[in-house]
Amino acid sequence: MDSRQRFEEEADSAVRAALEKLGSSGLKYVKEASDKADLAIPCFSFSKELRADPKAVAEKLAEHIKPSGLISKVSALNGYLNFMMDEAVLVRETLDRILAEGGAYGSSPSNGIRVNVEHTSTNPTGPIHVGRARNPIIGDTLARSLERCGYDVQTEYYVNDVGKQVVILTWGVNNVPKGSVKEEDRDKADHKLVAYYREANKLMEENEDVREQIAEMLRRFEDGDREVIGSVRETAEAMLGGLKETLAGINVELGTYTWESDFIADGSAKDVVEKLKGSEYAGQTEDGSWYLDLKDFGIQGKNTKFTFTRSDGTTLYTTRDLAYHLDKFKRADKAIDVLGEDQKLGSKQLCSALEILGGKNIPEAMFYSFVSLPEGKMSTRKGVVVYLDDLIDEAVSRAMEEIRSRRNDLSEDEMMNIARKVGVGAIRYNIVRVHPEKQLVFKWDEALNFDGNSGPYIQYVHARACSMLKKAGGYEHCTDPSMLTDEYETALIKTLSRFGGVIKEAGEEKRVHALPAYGHKVAAEFNQMYAAVPVLASDEHRNARLTLVECTRTVLRNVLDCLGIDYPEEM
Repeated sequence: MDSRQRFEEEADSAVRAALEKLGSSGLKYVKEASDKADLAIPCFSFSKELRADPKAVAEKLAEHIKPSGLISKVSALNGYLNFMMDEAVLVRETLDRILAEGGAYGSSPSNGIRVNVEHTSTNPTGPIHVGRARNPIIGDTLARSLERCGYDVQTEYYVNDVGKQVVILTWGVNNVPKGSVKEEDRDKADHKLVAYYREANKLMEENEDVREQIAEMLRRFEDGDREVIGSVRETAEAMLGGLKETLAGINVELGTYTWESDFIADGSAKDVVEKLKGSEYAGQTEDGSWYLDLKDFGIQGKNTKFTFTRSDGTTLYTTRDLAYHLDKFKRADKAIDVLGEDQKLGSKQLCSALEILGGKNIPEAMFYSFVSLPEGKMSTRKGVVVYLDDLIDEAVSRAMEEIRSRRNDLSEDEMMNIARKVGVGAIRYNIVRVHPEKQLVFKWDEALNFDGNSGPYIQYVHARACSMLKKAGGYEHCTDPSMLTDEYETALIKTLSRFGGVIKEAGEEKRVHALPAYGHKVAAEFNQMYAAVPVLASDEHRNARLTLVECTRTVLRNVLDCLGIDYPEEM
C-alpha cells in the first residue's frame, strides 16, 4: 500500500469513527479530489440523517477528528470535510518507494485470482478496420492494468471459424480465379484474401448456384465433414496470421487463440443443447428449432426468445458461445469480455442462458462504442473502410516527418525506430483516452496531435527526463523533504503518490481512460516543476531534484508500459 492509499484509509477510518460518534456509522459517502484539500468528502448526503445542513455536518465531523498519521489537518468548508496530508512524510515515503520498486511501482502483490480477458475476436474475413481498433487496444490496456493489480491474467481471442462468413471467404479463395479480382497491394494475407471475400459475397447475391454451393459447404461443415472443416480452418489460419501481424504492430499480443469449431468437434456444443432442452425455459417452434424463453430474466419483447438450434438440429454461434464460456470458467475464476456496443443484448442473453445451465460464474462485459469516420460508417463487405494497418502506416509517416523537422543528428534507421514508437503511441493513447462507451469519431489531426493531451507528449516528457539525467552525470539519491519544498515539487510528488490508486481504477473498475488522464497530469506537472526551479544547478537542492526527475521518469515509464506504449529515451 502506497502513501496515498494509506492516507485515504486513515481518512476513511477517521470519518467512520466521527459518524459513529454522531450516531450514524452506517452512512455511505464518496471521496473527491479538490483544489482546496488533498481529499474532500461532501457532506450533503448526510443532511437528512443528521438533521442539519451540510455546512454544519462538516463542522461537526471536523470537531471529532484529530490529525494523526499522514493526516496533518482536518477542516470544514462549505459543506465539505477536507483532509490535508503530512507533506514531509509523503515526500520521503513516495520517493523512497519509487526508487525501491522501479518498474513495479504502482503494482500490487499477486492475489492468486485468475482472470480471463477476451478481446479483439474479430471475424477472420478481412483486415481489422479502424472501427474495431478500440477492442484490442482497450482489451490489452485492461489486461496490463489487471496484471499490475495482482491478478493472474490470460488474454484470449475467440476465433470464429464456423459461421457463414468464413465459409463464404473459403469458397471465394477456392473458386474465384486469381487475377479476376484486384488484390490489395499490401503483402499480407488478410489484405490479399479480403478481395475474394467481397467477390464471393457479390456472386452469392447474384447467382443462385453459388448461393447453393455455399449453403452446401455450411451444411457439410456442421455435419463434421473433415474436408470442408480442414479447408475452412486453413483459410481462417491464413487470415489470422495477417491479423496477428496487425496486432503486433500496435504492441498487442494475445496468450491464447481458441477456435469455435473445437466446440463442435469435442461435442461440448451438443452437450449444451441437451442440457438446455431439459430446462423449464426451453421451447420448440413449429419448424423444429429450439429456444429459451428469457422473459423471466428481464429481457422483453421480440428478444425474449433465445434460439439455440436451427430447425435441423444444428448448433448456432450462440450455442457454441455458451460452451466456450463454460470452458473459460474451468480455466479462470473471473472472465471479462470486451465487446462492441451492438453486443449488449447478446451478452445479456448469454448470461441468462449460463444461469439456466447452472453456471456459478457469469462473465463481466466491458462495452465500447465503435470508431467512425466523419464520412460515416465502415463496411468490410462493401469495401468502405480504413484499415488499422493504414492508420499505423500514416501515424508512423507523420511521426517521421515531425522527427526529421526536429533532428538532423540521427540516422534514417534511428529516426524510423523512434517514429514507429511515437506513431503507435499516438494511436493507442488517442483511442484509450476517451471513455470506452462514448462515441469516438476518428480524425487524423486529433489522433496524430503531437502536443497537449497525447501519447507523443508524454513520450517527449519522458525523453526530456532521460536527457536531464544524462546531462547531470553522477548524483546521489536524496529524499529529504526539506530539499523539496517548492509548491510545484510538492504537487508533482502528490500526483506520483496516486499511481497505485489509478492502476486499481483502470483495472478493477475497468476505467482504462483514467490512465492517459493521469499520465498527462504527471507530464504537465513535471514541466511546471522544471520551469519553476533550477534542476541541474550546482546547489544544495540538486540531488533531491534529480531524484525527483528520476522518480517522475519511472512513473511515466510505468504509465506508458501499462498503456502499451513504448518509451523512447530520445525524440
